[in-house]
Amino acid sequence: MIVDQTALLIELEPVVAANLDRHLSLAKEWFPHEYVPWSEGRTFDGLLGGEAWRDKDSAIPDVARTALIVNLLTEDNLPSYHHEIATLFGRDGAWGTWVHRWTAEEGRHGIALRDYLTVTRAVDPTALERARMSHMQAGYANAHPEEMMHSIAYVAFQELATRISHRNTGRATGDPIAEQLLARVAADENLHMVFYRNLLAAAFDLDPDHAMRAVVDVVEAFEMPGANIEGFQRKALSIALAGIYDLRQHRDEVLLPVLRQWNVFGRTDLTADGEKARDQLAAHMDNLDVQATRFEEKREARRQRLAQKA
Repeated sequence: MIVDQTALLIELEPVVAANLDRHLSLAKEWFPHEYVPWSEGRTFDGLLGGEAWRDKDSAIPDVARTALIVNLLTEDNLPSYHHEIATLFGRDGAWGTWVHRWTAEEGRHGIALRDYLTVTRAVDPTALERARMSHMQAGYANAHPEEMMHSIAYVAFQELATRISHRNTGRATGDPIAEQLLARVAADENLHMVFYRNLLAAAFDLDPDHAMRAVVDVVEAFEMPGANIEGFQRKALSIALAGIYDLRQHRDEVLLPVLRQWNVFGRTDLTADGEKARDQLAAHMDNLDVQATRFEEKREARRQRLAQKA
């Protein structure tokens, strides 16, 4: 059993190197400026005396704007995320190369989203900047700063959740340009997910009981890295009601596919402790199914009430 974090770093280094090579062979070069309709831009009020932002400047639905803001603010906290993974994984060898490559790709997402939102006047730039300042000053702290398996398990799920959120947000905007941009961002996130998913698959083979416990802990306490955004719960509810990202998608499109890839419920290499953790996971997944069904029923009832009033 491997429990020492340094030993785990060393054991996984060849896996990191192989998956880094895989990632670099698949990742496509792209440029944020190509996804921004610059000709639509015009000067804002303030120092240059342009036009103040107005809500009617953009035809993007309110809930899609909310999702775009949440997605961008989440990307904005990249300095905190980089600090966390660089501290955990180190800055040397394949680990360090991955950390910096991942950071560069994630940074591109924030650049592209902010440029698009500003140029198209999709959101109030003053409110957006205030929200950025508030969110970044709050920072981000890894829930398991000294525990690699927990951290790898978390990002495997989180990257897939982010991919789905970006893709669905793009569709909800009703803007072909935004949809193309967010599909491009989502493609990056999918490659990130595969990298971390493959890493934990190797960790499962090294220490299945420890990996199982990490997965259970992460799944039970999972929350998105933007959860400390001001008003996040209210924003998340509106996003869920719109079907952009809800509990059903989280369970069926994020958790289950990754768990299947790790063969969590079919493994035969667990001890009694690992099997106990797996039973706990199964019970939690069943509970999520119940919760998701209840939310779907309430959402449908709400939809019908609103339709009757229309």
